[in-house]
Amino acid sequence: MMRTSDLIASAARALRSNPLRSALTALGVIIGVASVVAMVALGSGAQAQVERSIASLGSNLLIVVPGAQRSGGGVRAQAGAGGGWDALTLGDAEAIAAQVENVAVVAPSQRARTQVIAGGLNWNPQVEGVTPAYLEARDWRIAQGRMFDETEERQARRVIVLGATVANELFPNVDPVGQTARMAGGAYEVIGVLESKGQSGFGMDQDDIVLAPLTTVKRRVSGRRGRGDSVSQISVKAVNEGVLSAVQQDVETLLRQRHRTREGEDDFTVQNLSSITQTAAQTTQVFTYLLGGISAVSLLVGGIGIMNIMLVSVTERTREIGLRKALGARQSDILHQFGLEAVTLSVAGGIIGLTIGVAGAWLMTSLFNLPLVISPLNAGMAIAFSGAVGVVFGAYPAWRAARLDPIEALRRE
Repeated sequence: MMRTSDLIASAARALRSNPLRSALTALGVIIGVASVVAMVALGSGAQAQVERSIASLGSNLLIVVPGAQRSGGGVRAQAGAGGGWDALTLGDAEAIAAQVENVAVVAPSQRARTQVIAGGLNWNPQVEGVTPAYLEARDWRIAQGRMFDETEERQARRVIVLGATVANELFPNVDPVGQTARMAGGAYEVIGVLESKGQSGFGMDQDDIVLAPLTTVKRRVSGRRGRGDSVSQISVKAVNEGVLSAVQQDVETLLRQRHRTREGEDDFTVQNLSSITQTAAQTTQVFTYLLGGISAVSLLVGGIGIMNIMLVSVTERTREIGLRKALGARQSDILHQFGLEAVTLSVAGGIIGLTIGVAGAWLMTSLFNLPLVISPLNAGMAIAFSGAVGVVFGAYPAWRAARLDPIEALRRE
C-alpha cells in the first residue's frame, strides 16, 4: 500500500507534467470562487453601508410624524379635524416625556426650508427648529463652537448651528463660528458647526441642515405653518434597544388617547428606525445570497471541467495504471491518487480564486464607496466548497482508473 506522502508526490508530479492543462482545468474553479467571494463581499458591503447610514440617524430612536401610514410605506395626511399635517403638538411631546416609561429624551422639531445668505453666497438648506435635546436624540456632536441652550431656545434667540455641507458652501476657507448669516429677513449668529454624518440610508445629505431654536423657527421662519404649538415631528429616544418596541406601543397608545383616534384611524405615524434597519438588512442579504448563488454556478461548471480532464487523464495514463497495478498497487491506491489530483486542482484553484476575489472586492467597493466586508467564515467556506467540488467531480474518474484491469491496461497502446 502506498504511503500518503507517496500519493501526494505522485499527484504533484502528474499535475506538473502538464502545467498548462492543469491551469486551464482549475480555471473554472478560480472564476467560480473569485466571483462568489467578490459578489458576497459587495453585497455585505452594501448591507453594512445601509445599516451604517440608517444608524447615523440615531440609535434606539422613534420618529413620530403627522399623517397616517400608507400601505406602500409612505405617510399621508388624514382629513378631518386635527388630522392634517398639524396633528402633532408640543403638548404631545411633553406628554410622551412625562408619561411613557423608558424614554431617555424627547425632542420636538419644526421643519422649514429657506434661503441662507452669507458673504455674497447663498444656499437653500433644510432648516430645523429644535430643542437642545435634539443632538442627544440623534447622536449628533458639535465639531466647532457650541449648541444653543434652553434659555436661548426659550427666548427665541437668533443663533444657528450649521451642518458641515452648509458651512462649506457658505464659509469656504473661513471659520464659520462667530460669523453672521441671513435667512427669512433676519441676521443670525453662527455659534457652532455639526460633525459630518454624510448620506442617510434614504439618500439624503444629513449635513445639508441648519439648526435653530425651535421657538425662533416657529416665530420667524416657518410662517403660517409654524404658528401655534404644532410641530413637524417628535424624536423619541429609548433608554436601550431592548425596550424600543414597548416604548413604540406606549407612544402610539398615548397619542391615540390624546388625539381621540382608534387603531387604524391614526393621524400620526411612529417610525421605528431599528425595524427599518432590519428590513433593509434582510433585503440586501437576499440580494447577496442571490448574487452568491449565481456565481456558485461557475463552481459547478469548473467541477465538470475537472471531471472531463481527469477522464482524459485516465485514458492517457492507462498503461501507467496497468504497470502500477502489476507492481502491486491496490485499487484504493489508484483511487486515492486520482482523487487527490482532482482535489489538489480544485483547492489550488480555490486559493487563487480567493486571492483574485478579494482583490476584485476591494476594487468594486472602492469604486462604489462601500466598506470592504470579507468574512473569514465565507472565505473558508469558499475554499471548502472548492475542495468538495474536487471530491465530487473527481470521484468518477478515480473510480474508473481504480477499476481498470491491469492486463487490459498493459495491452492498451
